[in-house]
Amino acid sequence: MYNAFFGFTDNPFNLSPDPGFLYRSLQHEEALANLIYGVQSRKGFIVLSGEVGTGKTTMLECLRDFLEAQFIEFAFIFNSRITTEQFFEMIAYDLDLRCSRTSKTEVLFALNHLLLQQANEGRTTVLIIDEAHNLEWDVMEEIRLLGNLENRRGKLLQIVLAGQPELERKLDSPNLRQLKQRIVLRCNLLPFSEIETSEYISTRLEKAGMSPQTVFSPELIAEIHRRGQGIPRLINAICDNLLLTAFALESKTASFPMLDEVSADLRLEYPGVRSRQRGVPDPYAPSSFFPSAD
Repeated sequence: MYNAFFGFTDNPFNLSPDPGFLYRSLQHEEALANLIYGVQSRKGFIVLSGEVGTGKTTMLECLRDFLEAQFIEFAFIFNSRITTEQFFEMIAYDLDLRCSRTSKTEVLFALNHLLLQQANEGRTTVLIIDEAHNLEWDVMEEIRLLGNLENRRGKLLQIVLAGQPELERKLDSPNLRQLKQRIVLRCNLLPFSEIETSEYISTRLEKAGMSPQTVFSPELIAEIHRRGQGIPRLINAICDNLLLTAFALESKTASFPMLDEVSADLRLEYPGVRSRQRGVPDPYAPSSFFPSAD
């Protein structure tokens, strides 16, 4: 809606994960490098964890782009609230296995045949599971058993488990200790620092056609970071709504009053928000936010 007004070629703060708008922070570069290295080196189990909205799915999308470019077979499971039967059916569908996809036994035979064929050709196969913290215990056990498939050159199936911090706590459970021991690479995404938030916003605006960006002042970006708690998904939501508000008011720049309105609309929780709602000055906010006692 506001793209033409600001001269954007694309929506800079789309909430959908888009590798084309990837901000290559140090931690995201490291996470992606570890994912690719783990797959290419046939390490077996790789875990990608992080709080909600920190960019895990975007990392998986980048990994998928890499796998497709390298013609590496992979299965991607995005709905983790599944039974063991559904789990094997989804693997068979994604890998296009020639078997009865409702029979676990036939899926396993067909999968083993594919993995051996790929290995003989010097190739590997990847299983990616998003939202893995939601997996049932029996499905986790089946995943562990799939990790036993190997030859002298390494694991035949590379398994990437991505999820919220609950995944790490789940893997610490005594009944999953065998699976935990098989994990050779771990990547953890943290919220952005204030500097990273500023670079993130500038990068996305630049990729959308605005360089240098002129919409958000450094002071406003600092407050966006605080209210978004450094979480990319929240930052996207805040900036997208700020651009929409600025467009509605025919303003080329965003302001603190706009941010207050957006914060209220999004029901944001951040340090000092309750004080602001009661009309008490927020000790974390710049003093210019509030009128003097005079």
